[in-house]
Amino acid sequence: MANQVQYIFDDKNLRVSEPSVFEGRDLKREEMIVNIGPQHPSTHGVLRLEVILDGEEIVEVAPHIGYLHRCFEKHAENLPYNQILPFTDRMDYLAAMNNEHAFAMGVERMLGIENDIPKRVEYIRVVVAELNRLASHFVALGSYGMDIGAVTAFFWTMRDREHILRLLEWVSGARMLYNYVWVGGLFYDLPVGFEERCLEFTQYLKPKLAELERVVIENKIFVDRTANVGVLDPGLAINYGITGPMLRGSGLKYDLRKVDGYSVYPEIDFDVPVGEGKMGTLGDCWDRTWVRVQECYESVKIIEQALAKLTGEHKRTRDFDPRAMVPKKIRPKAQDFYVRAENPKGELGFFFRADGRSDIPFRCKSRGPSFVNLSIINELAKGGLIADLIAVIGSIDIVLGEVDR
Repeated sequence: MANQVQYIFDDKNLRVSEPSVFEGRDLKREEMIVNIGPQHPSTHGVLRLEVILDGEEIVEVAPHIGYLHRCFEKHAENLPYNQILPFTDRMDYLAAMNNEHAFAMGVERMLGIENDIPKRVEYIRVVVAELNRLASHFVALGSYGMDIGAVTAFFWTMRDREHILRLLEWVSGARMLYNYVWVGGLFYDLPVGFEERCLEFTQYLKPKLAELERVVIENKIFVDRTANVGVLDPGLAINYGITGPMLRGSGLKYDLRKVDGYSVYPEIDFDVPVGEGKMGTLGDCWDRTWVRVQECYESVKIIEQALAKLTGEHKRTRDFDPRAMVPKKIRPKAQDFYVRAENPKGELGFFFRADGRSDIPFRCKSRGPSFVNLSIINELAKGGLIADLIAVIGSIDIVLGEVDR
């Protein structure tokens, strides 16, 4: 019966027992197999981890996924390009604006209209994407603190994230799944007074970030739980295709906003924070967390510069139409095309195959950073303690909607 699904009758209900990847393996005398998840707060969603333990030491970890199927690719291959956008929101549902931006940008490049998008539209896209990056990092930082016992971090980050969600709801009418960035433009221009309200928020947030860094990230207990834990070697990170804060936490200065220079990011001044091994070994859980905090500072800088453009050189006018370049029919010429963007968790990529005859993609494939980053969990966790496994999972920052896209 090895590697076969077993059907078990329990009272009057039929349930399916998923096979173990370690089934048939000869365990050593002190080893045992323990399941963590799939429904457990510290697994950040419906993720099941099958762990071989020798006492409290981790011998091997195998992640089991597939409990939350979004079926994104198959939806995309049955819908016109413009109707796919709402489904991108539901992958990394904590960074929906970033997902929309990447998808819309890819279709615009296939149509050859990328350079025709008004600059005001591009700056608005950057503002909402960076606001969503902040909101995503706040969930990562707050839930990570709670994973290892720092409940205060969760309260603080959820408080500040709520301000962002209200701003984005004001813009789009939705709280988390926005459908705001459209192919060729936007659903609508910013509401009157948004720029001023958003600038007020950035001024409010700066001291709050400093407080979070000082009280939580540099807290001795937090440092003890995360420093020298889950160390990710830069070479190993490259071999696994790791991107985003996980890669930068290992000291590699790689950010697609700089490398690819898409949208109006080349016109904006910001830094790319990298891990420095300040509290332990370069590339440990603390470094990855610290990088996310520093990226919050950089997102604030980006938002403020974009707002200055939106109230100055590219301010609103009566004749401005954010939907002027939205095509009525999206029919790219026959081609294979790949686009990528820097999402809060790493490189989000979309591969399209267009046949030139239809407004429905013949093939659509998504490269989710959460899925790729999760693949290295065994390398990070083995040899550590069971308590450290929870710290490792949180430092990866996964969203299962993107893993099981």
